[in-house]
Order: sequence, then C-alpha cells, then structure tokens
Amino acid sequence: MGPLKQLEDTLNPVFTKNAPVQLPENAKKWIVEYGPIIGAVLGIFGIIASLSLWSAAHTVNRLVDYSNAISKAYGTGETVKSLGIFFYLSFASLIITSVISIAAYPGLKARSKSRGWDLLFLSAIISLIYSVLNAAYSFSFFNLLSSLVGSAIGLYFLFQIRSYYMGTKKTEAPKPVDAPKTKK
Repeated sequence: MGPLKQLEDTLNPVFTKNAPVQLPENAKKWIVEYGPIIGAVLGIFGIIASLSLWSAAHTVNRLVDYSNAISKAYGTGETVKSLGIFFYLSFASLIITSVISIAAYPGLKARSKSRGWDLLFLSAIISLIYSVLNAAYSFSFFNLLSSLVGSAIGLYFLFQIRSYYMGTKKTEAPKPVDAPKTKK
C-alpha cells in the first residue's frame, strides 16, 4: 500500500493533531465498539441497493430504447441517451465500497489496522475519487464542494479513531503474556 500509506501519513496530522476539534474519548470508544456492526449492515444494504439499482436502470434503459424506436418511427429524430459510463462507475463504486465495508468487519472487531481500518480508508478514497470524477463530469461546483466536505467529514471520523487500531489505545484489558520457557 505504498501510495495509500503516503496519503495516510499526510492526512493523519490534518485530521488528528491539527484538527480544530477533537472527538471526546467516549465518542471514539462508541464508534470503535459499534462502528464495525454499522459498517457491515450498511455494506449489506449497499449490495442490496446496487442490485436494485442494476435492475431498475436496465428496466429504464429498455424503456428508453422503446421510446427511441417510437421516436425514430415517427421521424422526430429526438432520442434519449441510454446508460452511460457514470452509471457503470457509480454502480462499481457502490459495489466495491459495500464489499470493502463487509470485508473490514472482522478486522475492525479485532482492532486490526491492516485488516480493518486500512480497508475503510481505501473505501473512503475510492468514494472520494468517484465523487470528484462525477462532479467534474457534471460540471457541478455544488456536487464537487459537497463531495469534498462529505469526504472530509468521513476522513475526520476515520482518523479520530485510528489510534485504536494502531495498538496505542486499548478498550479492553491486555491479555497476559506467558513467561518464556527455559531449556533444561
């Protein structure tokens, strides 16, 4: 994770030490405790929503094709566009981020940075990239601004709880370490 690690190291002070507001410790503990469950449930809903989106979009696409055929038959020449590249990008983004949210659950429960927190960070970056591309494609400053603000809020919460996955914060008592065995 070379480039992502560099990005993480760059963003960490922005959303932790240099953040104007720090989350209270009890809020961080609550997020660490219940966040994995919420993320997994949202991931499942994302998969269900993407399957519904796929079905609905293709139904609408068939109606568009039918409408275009009628329009051509009557010689109006006006047509409606079918599904475009951003439908497929949004669909792929939704599926990927949903699967990552589900895949991160065991690592988040185990307080593993590499198998939990890093996956959520990857998901946030994928979502940000898609949002910026979509806003640029639609030439919408408001979409771009809302995407950046939403991503910043998500990254803020993610980095605020990062220390719980680094092994520096514990919410449970440490397990006892066995004494080293001596040779006889």
